[in-house]
Amino acid sequence: MQSANVLLKKILRSSVLPFAAQHGLKKDLFLLGRTLSLSLCQKQDNSCSPSEKLDLDAWKKVMKSGLQEEVTETASEQKELSTLAAAREILGMWRLAGRSVPEHISEEQLKTFMECPSKSAKKKYLKYLHLKELYKKNDKRKMDEKRERRLETQEQASKTDETRRNSFICLWANCMDRIHSWRVAQSMIFGQPLVFDMSYEKDMSVREVANTVRQIVLSESCNRRSADPFHIHFCNFQDDSLYHKEFVKHYREAWGKLLITVTDQCYTDVFPKDKLIYLTADSPKVMKTFDHDKIYIIGSMVDRSIKTGVSLARAKRLGLETAALPLEKYLLWNTGAKNLTLDQMMHILLTLKDTGDWKKALEFVPKRKYYGFVNKPVHELKKTLNLINVLKFGKTQEEAQKQFAKNYSKKLTQK
Repeated sequence: MQSANVLLKKILRSSVLPFAAQHGLKKDLFLLGRTLSLSLCQKQDNSCSPSEKLDLDAWKKVMKSGLQEEVTETASEQKELSTLAAAREILGMWRLAGRSVPEHISEEQLKTFMECPSKSAKKKYLKYLHLKELYKKNDKRKMDEKRERRLETQEQASKTDETRRNSFICLWANCMDRIHSWRVAQSMIFGQPLVFDMSYEKDMSVREVANTVRQIVLSESCNRRSADPFHIHFCNFQDDSLYHKEFVKHYREAWGKLLITVTDQCYTDVFPKDKLIYLTADSPKVMKTFDHDKIYIIGSMVDRSIKTGVSLARAKRLGLETAALPLEKYLLWNTGAKNLTLDQMMHILLTLKDTGDWKKALEFVPKRKYYGFVNKPVHELKKTLNLINVLKFGKTQEEAQKQFAKNYSKKLTQK
């Protein structure tokens, strides 16, 4: 066994090592020789027959064939690298000549370029890569411009915030907040109650409940900023309801600090029935004046399909007095429902409470819902009435007058 190892070392030193050192394969050859010596040791141990001899010629052939394969692989790699370098030089020349060639090209793209069967196919492939690179540059430029615009807007917003954070403005805002909070706190003791009926959750979708809560939030902020605010009551309010979840979304930590009264009781259990008036657009009774001794109830409902009679039926079932705003008495009403949003109702009631003037109060009705106020000059009122008759019935002024005279004569003969 020792003689075989000695012969193997002599062969490696005399013939193979110089060749491996020339081609940079000395490390691989060392590993190969080590594996061969180990395999020889294992064979000697397994056979346990010292008479068998090692066929050194066969091992020489195996080692030389392995070295030749490695040499051919390195030569092919060098050849491939030389062809890639030549292809890159060709692309650089085409780029200088003004052809549509991409600025950056990867090795895989270069290999596919070399594998193209014809020159026209190579040009088309390079043009495709060039356009793709241009699109990427354009997208990156747009993203950079968008980022710059966003940074500019943020800087402008920060500048405006800095101006808003001026000491005098902050002091003024804090003082006004304290004044408003003091007024609302006083209204909770001495103010006139205003009830929001929160029992319409089942009659609305999730989106309608969210819109209702948004309008109530606007109503609460409007009431807080008024000179003589109402004492707001949320009656029939259940915990873990959709109303409660939406209020927590809007107010967050301030929900527990609101100066309002929230209860799960019905308003008939909290207040006497003879003082309650349910405001609904479906009521046959029209509200003439604002009564400071009454307690008005507003249904917390936003209904896109406008289910008529829901709040009126609830008020009748509880035996409450109802009232509707005198919209037709003071406004030349246009076609459409007379339902108003909750924040509009709050503005109207606050104005009536402060001034008692219906004209000022009904200015919060959207202008698209009416033509104008009734207290206009007579000739303008006739013009609007004639326009309404023409639009509705297609009648001229003379035909409308004839029809009126005919109906009036019939009424006289009947009397």
